[in-house]
Amino acid sequence: MKSICRALAVGASVAMLITSEGYGQSKPSVPQNWQLLSYGTDSVYGIGVEKAYRELLQGKTGKTVIVAVIDSGVDTTHEDLRPILWKNPNEIPGNNIDDDGNGYVDDIYGWNFLGAKDGSSVKEDSDEATREFYRYRRLYGNPDSALKPDSKEYAYWTRLKDRSQKPSTQAKTDYKMMLKVQENLLKCESVLTEFLKTSDFTKEQLDTLKSSDSDVMFARGFALRLLGSTGEEGMTYQALKTDLGEYIKELKKKAEVTGAEPVDKRTTIVGDNINDINDRYYGNADVMGQFAFHGTHVSGIIGAARGNGVGMDGVADNVRIMTVKVVPEGDERDKDVALGIRYAVDNGAQVINMSFGKGFSPQKQWVDDAIRYAQEKGVLLVHAAGNDGANNDQTENYPKDTFEDGKEADNMITVGASSNGRVGSKIAGFSNYGKKEVDVFAPGVQIYSTVPGGDKYGSASGTSMASPVVAGLAAMILSYYPDLSARQLKQIIEKSATPLPGGEKVNKPGAKDEEVEFSELSKSGGMVNAYEAIKLAAKTKGENVKKNKAKVNLKKD
Repeated sequence: MKSICRALAVGASVAMLITSEGYGQSKPSVPQNWQLLSYGTDSVYGIGVEKAYRELLQGKTGKTVIVAVIDSGVDTTHEDLRPILWKNPNEIPGNNIDDDGNGYVDDIYGWNFLGAKDGSSVKEDSDEATREFYRYRRLYGNPDSALKPDSKEYAYWTRLKDRSQKPSTQAKTDYKMMLKVQENLLKCESVLTEFLKTSDFTKEQLDTLKSSDSDVMFARGFALRLLGSTGEEGMTYQALKTDLGEYIKELKKKAEVTGAEPVDKRTTIVGDNINDINDRYYGNADVMGQFAFHGTHVSGIIGAARGNGVGMDGVADNVRIMTVKVVPEGDERDKDVALGIRYAVDNGAQVINMSFGKGFSPQKQWVDDAIRYAQEKGVLLVHAAGNDGANNDQTENYPKDTFEDGKEADNMITVGASSNGRVGSKIAGFSNYGKKEVDVFAPGVQIYSTVPGGDKYGSASGTSMASPVVAGLAAMILSYYPDLSARQLKQIIEKSATPLPGGEKVNKPGAKDEEVEFSELSKSGGMVNAYEAIKLAAKTKGENVKKNKAKVNLKKD
C-alpha cells in the first residue's frame, strides 16, 4: 500500500519548488545513504556513521541492543528487516497461549495496541484537538459561558477552538494550487507518452530527450522540474503522479473540514475502556497490518541489516527491532502510548523510538508515569520534534520530557530535522525547533529506507525520519559501550553534537526569508555526530558498571 508519508514528502517538495523556486532548476540528487556519510569526504551533512565504523569500531564486536519502535507497525516480511527483528524468546508462535505470562498472547514481534480480538485494527483516527473540542462541548454545553475567563480550562478551551474551528484557508489555497499542477502534469504526460511511446519515464530518460517540437520540450522541462524537485534518485513519472495524487487527497480532506464530530471508530474496533489505564490487556499480535509504511521506514533507518548487499544500511549494526503499534493515520491516544512504553520496557527494550506527536495530551499523567517508569529502568526515549515549522518553546508538542510538576526526564531526547546541505535550506523548513524543548538535529529530508512489500524501498521526509537516526546512534553507542546509562547516552549524544560546516546562519524553519544562528534552534546547538559520539563514549566511565558488579556480588552471596 502506498503510504501518505512518502506522498506528503513528494507533494511538499513539489509545492516548495513552485512557491519558492518559481519553477526554477531541479534539485541535484544526493546519495541514498547520505545520512550515514560525512561532510569532509562526501560533501553532505550526514552524521559520520560509516567513518565511525571504519576508523573507530573496526574489528570490535558489539552486544545486541533492543530498540522498540512505537509507531504504525512494521513489515515483518521485509528482506532487510527480517534478520534484525526482535522475537520474544519466551513465546511460542501461533498457539493462542500467553506462554510468557505477560498478558499479551502470541506477542512474537511485539504488540498491536490498535488491534481487535478478531484480528482487525484501527486504521484511521481523528486528531486529538477535535476529540478534545467535542469532549469539552459535551462536558460543559457552552464552554465559553460555563468556564471562568481567567481559568486554565478556559485557556485550554480557547486553544482547542483555535485549532479546531478556524477555517483551513491555507489548505484551501494549497489544494487549488496543486490541482492546477496536477492538471498541467497530466497534459504533459499526454504529450510525452505519445512522443516516447511509453507511459512511464525517469528524469534520466528525459535528460537525453531532444525534439524540435516546442510542446514536447515544454512538457519535458515541466516534468523534469517536478521529478527533480523530489531529490530522489530513480523517481519515475508514474510514482510521482501517484504520490502527488495522494498528497492532493490529503489537502482536500483538510480543505473540506465540516466541523462535525468524528465517529469514534477506535472504541468500536478495539473494545477497551479508553478512560481506564488499568484496562491494559487489549489489542492483538498483528504488528504489521495494512498500514505499516511509517514504522517500516523508521525501522530501516535504525537498523536495516548492514552489509547484506540489498536495499540500504541502517545506523546500528547489532540491533533487534521490537514493534509496538499505537499510531493510526491520525493522532495516537495517550493510553496506547503509555502502555506501549511500558510494554517495551518490560520486554527488554533499551532504546525506544517515538516518531509521532500532537498538540494536546488530555491524559498526560499516564504518559508521564510511563516515561518515569522508563527512566527508572534505564531506557532511553527518542522523540520527533514535529513538522509544523514551529517553536516548541512556545507551542505544545507531546509527549515531552517536562512533567506536570516541572521536573524533567533525563532519559529523553527530542530531535529536529536537518537537510543534506547540498541544495536548499540546511535545516528542514518543516522542522520544529526550540532552544529549550528540542535537544539536537539529525538528517530528516529525503531519507531512503525500507517500505512495506517485502523488498521495497523509498524516501520520506520528516522529524519522524530524524528521530530514528538518533535512536540508531544511541543503539550503536550502547552496543559497544553497554555500561553507559540512559542519562549518559543522552549526554554523550548532545555533547558530541557539532555545528553545521561553515558556521553560517540558516533559514529559520516556518519563516520566510529569516535567518538565525543554527545554535539557537536547539538546546545542544548542534547536529548529532556519530564519530564524535563514539570517541566521547570511549572516554566515559559507564554508570552501570557498579550496578552490574552489585548483581554479581549478590549472586555470589
